[in-house]
Amino acid sequence: MTAPRTVDRSGIAATEAVIRPYVRLTPTVAVAAADLGLAGPPITVKLELLQVAGAFKARGAFANLLLRDLPPAGAVAASGGNHGAAVAYAARALGVPARIFVPTISSPAKIARIREYGADLVVGGEGYADAYAASEEAAAATGALSVHAFDQVETMLGAGSVGLELEQQAPGIDTVLVSVGGGGLIAGVSAWFGGRVRVVGVEPEAAPTLSRALAAGRPVDAETGGVAADSLAPRRVGELVFPIVRERVERVVLVTDDAIRAAQEVLWQALRVVAEPGAAATTAALVSGAYVPASGERLALVVSGGNTVAVDFARTR
Repeated sequence: MTAPRTVDRSGIAATEAVIRPYVRLTPTVAVAAADLGLAGPPITVKLELLQVAGAFKARGAFANLLLRDLPPAGAVAASGGNHGAAVAYAARALGVPARIFVPTISSPAKIARIREYGADLVVGGEGYADAYAASEEAAAATGALSVHAFDQVETMLGAGSVGLELEQQAPGIDTVLVSVGGGGLIAGVSAWFGGRVRVVGVEPEAAPTLSRALAAGRPVDAETGGVAADSLAPRRVGELVFPIVRERVERVVLVTDDAIRAAQEVLWQALRVVAEPGAAATTAALVSGAYVPASGERLALVVSGGNTVAVDFARTR
C-alpha cells in the first residue's frame, strides 16, 4: 500500500489495517477507582504492556517496515530499549536485518529482549541522544532504513492505533492519560481522537520534554534523568510530534519518581501486572493527585510497556 503521509484518523485507520496481522489487540480492564485508592467511576486501563515485544512500540515498528521501502541493508534504530526491541521483533518477523543502538541506561530486560530477537545490538553512550547519533551514522554508512522511535510519520500512525482500539473498547470515556517521552504515542492517540476525547500527557519531573516545548513554543532540550530515563527521556520532543500535540493535547502534568514507584506498586496490587516505570506514569498522575478528575469523569489510562524484570521492579519498590 502507499503509506499515508498525514497523521489523522484516516491515516491511522489505514495503517492499523496493515499492521493488524502482526500486532495484538491488547485488552482493557475496568478497575474500580477504590482499587487505586480513588473515588469515582471505574477506570479503564489499556494493557499495552501485553503487546508483542512488551510495549506499544511494536505498532510503529511494523508500520515503518511495512509502509516504507526497505533497502537490502535492512533497518537501523536508536532506542532507550522498547523501540529497539520492537524493531528487532518486527525485523525478525519480516525476515530483514536490523541493527539497534541503545545507551548504557537501557534496562537489562530491554537489552535481553533485543538480543533474543536476533538483532545486531550496539550498547554505548549515556543517553538516547548518543544512541541516535550513532544510529544515524550507521544508516548513512550502510544505506539501511532509519526507523525513528517517535518523530516519524509511520511511527505516529502505528502508535495511533492504540487510540483506535481504545475507542472501540471503551467508547464512553471522557479523558485518556498517556505517558510522554519523545511524544510519538501521545501524538498518534491525540490525532485519532481529534478533540472528541480529552488527551492529557504525563511526564516525569526529571524529564519534562513536552512541558518544556509547550512553554517555549517549540521543541527544546530538557533534563533527561529519573527512574523512567530509559523510556521517557529523549532530551527533546519530536519536531513532527510537536505541532500535533500542541493542537490536540489538553495539557501535561508532571509526576515525581516517588510517585512512579508508588504507581508501580499500585498496579501490581490492583491488577498483578508489572509495569515498567515509564508505563506507570499515567497511574502515578492519578494516585499522586497530579491529575484530579472532575466528578463523574470517565478516565482511561494507557499502561504502555512492561519490559522490566523482577529485580528491576523490586528495586523500585
